[in-house]
Amino acid sequence: MPKEKSIRELEDLPGIGETTAQKLRQGGYDTLEKIATAAPHELADISGISAETAKKAIQAAKESTTVEYMTGGAVLAKRQAIGMITTGAKGLDELIGGGVETNAITETYGRFASGKSQIGFQLSVNVQLPKNKGGIDGNVLFLDTEGTFRPERIASMAEKAGLKAEDALANIMVVRATTTQQQILTIERADKLIVEKNIKLIVIDSITALFRSEFIGRGALGERQQKLNQHIHKLQILADTHSLAVYITNQVMDNPGILFGDPTTPIGGNVIAHAATTRLYMRKAKEEKRVVRLVDSPSMPEGECVIKITANGITD
Repeated sequence: MPKEKSIRELEDLPGIGETTAQKLRQGGYDTLEKIATAAPHELADISGISAETAKKAIQAAKESTTVEYMTGGAVLAKRQAIGMITTGAKGLDELIGGGVETNAITETYGRFASGKSQIGFQLSVNVQLPKNKGGIDGNVLFLDTEGTFRPERIASMAEKAGLKAEDALANIMVVRATTTQQQILTIERADKLIVEKNIKLIVIDSITALFRSEFIGRGALGERQQKLNQHIHKLQILADTHSLAVYITNQVMDNPGILFGDPTTPIGGNVIAHAATTRLYMRKAKEEKRVVRLVDSPSMPEGECVIKITANGITD
């Protein structure tokens, strides 16, 4: 009896040849998992195959994919191996559970000049430090969507941290994105760069700026949120796959529905709210001081701390 052919690629599915597989990939169905969870009519419409052939392909994809389970103890062991990057301020580190963690997305939102980018700069330096100094010996992919990256700030922060400025800057891969397509593609194609350059931190400053400017009006809101959802989901996949940290900044708007208290509301709605592991809200105080409030965390209670943004970086 002939041995059944193992299914590893789309072309291995029954009724799916190279041309059909290419159409499916162009339509976004580029993995067996996506085929396994698709509806027959969706595959039929995209590829031109019959609904019956689509059903057979879906069934074969389901049988060829597996679901991996972990015990609670195994999850705990994995959690204990997570790296922490110091923010430079002990109070802020304590507020968020020891620092900005790997395998997670940390979001900071606030008004203009509240200090969101400064934390991104500081993390870009601190991630390069050895573990005994609050780093994880890694490099950085910095995606700049607002033209806010300042190498001069990195240089001064690096020297304060005991690093050579030129070395610290050489370890930061900067991408200046001016469209959402560039922003999305940078992250979609990041796997190879992450491995080659030992990237342990991805910074996006800011994640919503380009989406906000390109998708205008209520009619574009659905498409904007869908693309933003896929984008941030890819970030989480990168964080999990490569054990790296993701730090994103977010713009805000005033919510006219809030009559009492602070009307400041982050852009992105529930898409970013649910995706971010840790959410921080920053606001300016007197002089160099900034108030940082922990809005959401799976392991830490809500709270606030005060930090300083000085010429040499973030401090208590």
